[in-house]
Amino acid sequence: MKILYATSEAVPFCKTGGLADVAGSLPPALAAEGAEVAVILPLYKRVKEKFGDQLKFECYNYINLAWRSCYCGLFSYEKDGVTWYFVDNEQYFDRTDLYGYDDDNERFGFFSRAIVRMLPHLKFWPDVINCNDWQTALVPIYLKDDGVREEMYRSVKTTLTIHNIEYQGRCGRDTLGYLFGLDQGWANDGTIIMDNDVNLLKGAILCADAINAVSPTYANELKLAYFAHRLEDIMQQNSYKLHGVLNGIDMKRYDPANDEGIAAKYSVDDMAGKAADKANLQKMMGLREDPNVPVIGIVSRLVSHKGLDLICEVLHDMMELPVQLVVLGKGDKKFEEFFAWAAQQYAGRMAVRLDYNEALSMAIYSGCDLFLMPSKSEPCGLSQMIAMRYGTVPIVRETGGLKDSVQPYEAWRDAGTGFTFANYSSSDMLYVIREAVNLYLEYPEAFARLRQRAMECDFTWNRSANEYLRIYAGVCGKVWPPVQEEAAPFEETAPVQEPAAEEEKPVKKTRKAAAKKTETEKKAPAKKRATKKAAEAEAPAAEVTEAPAEEKKAPAKKRTTKKAAAAEAPAAEVTEAPAEEKKAPAKKRTTKKAAAEAPAAEVAEAPAEEKKPAKKAAAKKTTAKSAAKKAAEKEEKEEK
Repeated sequence: MKILYATSEAVPFCKTGGLADVAGSLPPALAAEGAEVAVILPLYKRVKEKFGDQLKFECYNYINLAWRSCYCGLFSYEKDGVTWYFVDNEQYFDRTDLYGYDDDNERFGFFSRAIVRMLPHLKFWPDVINCNDWQTALVPIYLKDDGVREEMYRSVKTTLTIHNIEYQGRCGRDTLGYLFGLDQGWANDGTIIMDNDVNLLKGAILCADAINAVSPTYANELKLAYFAHRLEDIMQQNSYKLHGVLNGIDMKRYDPANDEGIAAKYSVDDMAGKAADKANLQKMMGLREDPNVPVIGIVSRLVSHKGLDLICEVLHDMMELPVQLVVLGKGDKKFEEFFAWAAQQYAGRMAVRLDYNEALSMAIYSGCDLFLMPSKSEPCGLSQMIAMRYGTVPIVRETGGLKDSVQPYEAWRDAGTGFTFANYSSSDMLYVIREAVNLYLEYPEAFARLRQRAMECDFTWNRSANEYLRIYAGVCGKVWPPVQEEAAPFEETAPVQEPAAEEEKPVKKTRKAAAKKTETEKKAPAKKRATKKAAEAEAPAAEVTEAPAEEKKAPAKKRTTKKAAAAEAPAAEVTEAPAEEKKAPAKKRTTKKAAAEAPAAEVAEAPAEEKKPAKKAAAKKTTAKSAAKKAAEKEEKEEK
């Protein structure tokens, strides 16, 4: 399966949030599962500065975007079994930051157009293009638009991954034609219009073949007005193609036992380095170096949906606890100003850095004891996973991926991987913070076990990558894993099974014949006549007396006409017949001559079980000779 992953950022090239971590980890995981994968993203200034000498120039072309004809260069880079493509246009991407410009809609409109028009220049024609958020939301729309005129684009399927539905790519209605080059019909049928504005994310939801949310809980939340930001009706209408797959993290990259970027390495079996990282963080951030005080960390964009207003409401109550607080991030001005002011109020106990620094974030993950994420909504969240990987116990609100990845602590059975609260309430958040601090201070052994369980959680991409591949296969009408891989072992074992089946047939026949023979001996028909006189006349009497036990159930009407065997059989052997014969039917006719000629002495020596029949025989037959004559006369009458 051939997959093109379209994203606006990816680790290690460029990053502003969790999308970069996903785009940097998922494609290699897909490639490891056997898919052919390529990633395409803009060639930003920071990417060119850091990786420019490693990039290979592929080609260039001119892309028509409405009335504009724009240069588009294509560079490539091979890494982790994935081909990374970079779209070059200095007018749009040679800038310091990735986002935050007035022409962002035009910039990423060009990027989406370039993805579609540069497909013939890639090393393979993709089966599926996985788009991410509004920055690549125009790709499914352009494919539908171009597919009307060019048949080759009709074969390409699309999936849309929603990392945060709050950002939808909204702009004025007049931009549809002169900015994106789309016909007015896209607005008239309502595909791309919402609240009289162009809404790129809405258009992608309607045009994509499948939609994926980054956690199962978030997929369900997108159908609710509280989380969907006015797109709940659209999500409900398209719920038939909506999936929820929990993100993972790169477990090799985020490994405290091998991380060269932290002060001291440690593992779940040896936590000594954790204390050294804590001391290093306190020194770095200007906090009092106290190993016994729990340090709470926050690494986040400072925006409202991250739940920062809850922290603002109860910050003074939090700081009354014996804790230290570290905040890293930037965002809305009101939050930046509040945290800057609070850091001055609690000097030595609270430190704030209004920036994003990868090295400092890793120092916080490794050096803190607790990690706070009180998000109002959190599609997936990777920070809590990274914190748990580094033995920093999370405190989260039960929403989105936070609910799916953090199991609440239960003291009564010593279970869970973190502390959680359900209601979006500052008092509920403060309660669990107090609970976490109390466990750290009063029950260090229980806290150590909680920390160990958090570190042992499996957040690898293996499971998630296979779920993505099933989604891709579903939209392409394929099966994952491929059918031929499963059929191969069946074809190898089939020849081995066939002879075994043939060898069983004669065994079954033998068993069947034996069973039939036994049943015949058990249930011989009552009217069966033994006409084989010669064979039975010469048969030894021992064989008659040692008859199997099955003959005890001989039918009542069975006629014993075997003359020779009966006439010559010694009386002693008749009297030694098995005990089962004492239950012989009353109507059975004893026509055997041997029994008639048996000496009276041997008849008297019959077993105890046959005493009654022996007495009756003695009363009727005065001598063995007279008995033999009577038996012969009866036999002749019967034959006549």
